[in-house]
Amino acid sequence: MATETPATKALKAASVAFETRTYDYDPKGERVGLQAAEALGEEPSRVLKTLIAAVDGKPVCIILASDREASMKKVAAAFGGKSAAMMPVPEAERITGYKVGGVSPLGQRRRLPTCLDAAALEEPYVFVNGGKRGLQLRLLPADLHTATGASVAAITA
Repeated sequence: MATETPATKALKAASVAFETRTYDYDPKGERVGLQAAEALGEEPSRVLKTLIAAVDGKPVCIILASDREASMKKVAAAFGGKSAAMMPVPEAERITGYKVGGVSPLGQRRRLPTCLDAAALEEPYVFVNGGKRGLQLRLLPADLHTATGASVAAITA
């Protein structure tokens, strides 16, 4: 599997150390992050999922552990908004340039305001999607924070 994606290019350009890991993506799987964690033999708290939401109608990116759910009330508050909702799949794909199941918080078509769940910073390392289905990037949480320009807040339910 070729591992050069806009996400890996963004990390290289930022001089961020990372490793790539691949796994057999199951398009029938409902919870991609948990599927990746199991396939990689990693704790779900270390395998982060990238979700595209809308806060007061504007697209945002949120990053949280694959075994947690985002609290839309906390997401709205993290971005200084009143309400938040998940972005419809076709719109999320159009905005990011990635297919759902392969959405990375890095190298998106348009850089979105991003929030990293605070719990991720407590992990010794984390995985995020590398920009294609079945590709994960392992890096330090602090490097992910810096590379995405994310704010940090407790955004899980």
